[in-house]
Amino acid sequence: MNREQLKKLEADLWAAADKLRANSDLKASEYSTPVLGLIFLKFADNKYRQHEAAIEQEFKKLQGTRAERSEEAIAIQKCGFYLKPHARYDYLLNLPEKENIAQAIRRAMASIENTKPELLGVLPQEEYDRFTRSPKNQHIPKDLLKLFSDIPVDASGDVFGQIYEYFLANFALSEGQGGGEFFTPRSVVKLMTEIIEPHGGKVFDPACGSGGMFVQSADFILQHQTDKAADLDVFVCGTEKTLETVKLAKMNLAVNNLRGDIKQANTYYEDPFNAFGAFDYVMANPPFNVDDVTLDAVEKDRRFNTYGVPRNKTKAKKSESKDGKEKKAVETVPNGNYLWINLFATSLKPGGRAALVMANSASDARHSEADIRRTLIEQNLIYGMLTLPSNLFYTVTLPATLWFFDKGERADDKLLFIDARNIFTQVDRAHRELSDEQIQNIAIIPRLHKGRRQEFVDLVDRYLHQGMAQLQEAAEHLPALSEHLLSALAEEAAADATANQAAREAIAALQAQWGQLAALQQAQAQHERTRGQQRSIDERNSAQQTLRAQFTPFFSGLHAAVKQLDKSIREMDKRKAEAATLEGKRATANRQTKAVKVAVQALHEELKAAELFYQHVSWLQERFPKAAYEDVTGLCKLASREEIAEQDWSLNPGRYVGVVIEEDGKTEEEFADELRTAHEELLQLTKTAEVLHGVIAKNLAALVE
Repeated sequence: MNREQLKKLEADLWAAADKLRANSDLKASEYSTPVLGLIFLKFADNKYRQHEAAIEQEFKKLQGTRAERSEEAIAIQKCGFYLKPHARYDYLLNLPEKENIAQAIRRAMASIENTKPELLGVLPQEEYDRFTRSPKNQHIPKDLLKLFSDIPVDASGDVFGQIYEYFLANFALSEGQGGGEFFTPRSVVKLMTEIIEPHGGKVFDPACGSGGMFVQSADFILQHQTDKAADLDVFVCGTEKTLETVKLAKMNLAVNNLRGDIKQANTYYEDPFNAFGAFDYVMANPPFNVDDVTLDAVEKDRRFNTYGVPRNKTKAKKSESKDGKEKKAVETVPNGNYLWINLFATSLKPGGRAALVMANSASDARHSEADIRRTLIEQNLIYGMLTLPSNLFYTVTLPATLWFFDKGERADDKLLFIDARNIFTQVDRAHRELSDEQIQNIAIIPRLHKGRRQEFVDLVDRYLHQGMAQLQEAAEHLPALSEHLLSALAEEAAADATANQAAREAIAALQAQWGQLAALQQAQAQHERTRGQQRSIDERNSAQQTLRAQFTPFFSGLHAAVKQLDKSIREMDKRKAEAATLEGKRATANRQTKAVKVAVQALHEELKAAELFYQHVSWLQERFPKAAYEDVTGLCKLASREEIAEQDWSLNPGRYVGVVIEEDGKTEEEFADELRTAHEELLQLTKTAEVLHGVIAKNLAALVE
């Protein structure tokens, strides 16, 4: 299953599952856990199915011998699960409608827990009773089983992990404030892992939510292992105060084949893993600005007091007991942000690295927090700071900041500041994300700072290769697309010969421009042949810049041809609408005209997808032309301790990187042309609206007579 197929499967599954919930009386918070449980059940069944023949073969082979073992023991050893007949997915799927399917699912979950101790008390069971409380819900278990049966039987654990995370993200979005407590957007977690680069060992998340940090850590290790068959050498430890979320995290670990332990605990007051100096990597997105942590509980705890406990404006809070009497005042920490910052620094082993999501305000916090921050800087524990774009998180619209800690030996005491507020992909009006390429572009900055120039030119070469692959795929579609366009335009010839001819000329120009791709393919092939030779990084960088420059006129020509084609089609629409208006009719687009517009839009999308890789190359080469780290105004800055002291020990990247006003790259003529086009479209829409208004008024008048 390729990436596009998986994305479609995720979207289809979610749309169908959400529709079922919308037609029930269930809240998103009531629906999420049982649905995620069924995804887990399908995963377990798929995995068992893949090993079933081997399990049965070994069982029969050992039967009657002194080495005889139970089928359950063999199954646990081979695939980690033993599914009894009543716990198999097909058994549940094929139960008659009259059966209590929710109860059957509950029995299946209990059966799996009994054979896999680490899942004991984790899988949803009572939650399925929610489907029996009203007739309106009783069909949902059967419908969900049918829905998730669409996941292919050969789907791997990676596929299930992606689907599970996709559903977690959507449930978090549906649940609003409550949902954000257990889910950190995948792109943010991936950026954190790409920068701290966990390579095995023990990973700790003291506010682990649903376990997304662990999954991305494992993904990073897997993707960067030279030996893909090697064991995933990572053990994860997490604490989470909410039992329901602990269950989600444990299922997430199981679906993603991760070794680890998640414990229910309040990290402020409990330390189940003896965290001080215990971990190779620490990652978390803790709750921001908590103000009710008891001071007495943390000020004597070395996890929180090693670099200082925040004390400014501490207030004694009073409360009432059950009998109405006033309790003794309890002194609390004014803001828990620096408790988490302390915890990260103290939980690392020597040489360990950490990444922390924190509110922007913590970077400039004053008084005792500033003293803690200064101590961390002077002890060279903070490696860098990165400001994220706003609207990445489901419950926080303001930008957050990533803090990076490093207890390894470093060449200097400078801090790396990165301002990534302007790097994002808009998902919808209210939400953004970081694309995989944007994550790589940001992550390459600290790698360049560490002198890893080879990775920069490798990344550029990867983009060049992917861009050419996209162009070749688009070129394969061009002949059929051109034929389709010409066929559709043929029907318009009699009505509008002038505009039709202009469109044909635009198609011819487009075909001619695509004809230049052959020369670019040869240049790309030559570049890839010479890349393997013993050339210096500077030579490779220069060759990459030369190759990239060859694509600029190619894309400019394509844009001009497509733009002319668009204009021709709009002219045809305009004249048709004017003719219809003169005849007192409403202008309507025929099937062929609609097909032309769809085809041109498809061409736009293919061209955009291909050019995007070359835009990433340009972005990197413009900012780091020597394939080496340098300060870039508005993006990144290495600041000395003296510079930071001058800024009152602030760790806000905006204070250091500066601001740059970027041009949109359009000439005055291009801007004017786009404005004229928009004006024409507005006029056309206004005329159409007037016609519709007249029709509606006439119909209403007829109705009330």
